[in-house]
Amino acid sequence: MKRIYVIITILLISLPTLSFAQTRGQVPPGQPTKQEIEKAKRRIEQRKQEYIGVFLTTLEADDFQKQIVKQYLESYSDERVKLMSADYSRLEERERAYKNLEDTHFTDLEGMISEKDMNAIKDFISGDFDEKKAKKANKKKKKG
Repeated sequence: MKRIYVIITILLISLPTLSFAQTRGQVPPGQPTKQEIEKAKRRIEQRKQEYIGVFLTTLEADDFQKQIVKQYLESYSDERVKLMSADYSRLEERERAYKNLEDTHFTDLEGMISEKDMNAIKDFISGDFDEKKAKKANKKKKKG
């Protein structure tokens, strides 16, 4: 009889602990504050500038052309963010808008820079740019 009381007592003590452990991971995090949002935006902008800067070092263009490419890449990034936040009723419309942006945004640059640099820009906007390789190549250039 004593064993039954001990077992029931242990079960009653452990049940709330087990249920709390299961629901603890399901509690949604709090909403970010305005300061946290601003800090994240600054961090994203800083990272974008750094990423574009590393990419520009891989181009064979002169400094003036690199500045123009930088402006185009920044405006492309801004336009892409606008497309992400835009409300489209269908996925095909969003994909068509992205494709149109990729096809038309850099058309003015085609006559200004080399074909190799233009291919590098297309690789960059498609996500095929490897930042780590570019940084290693820049270090090798500086050493040797």
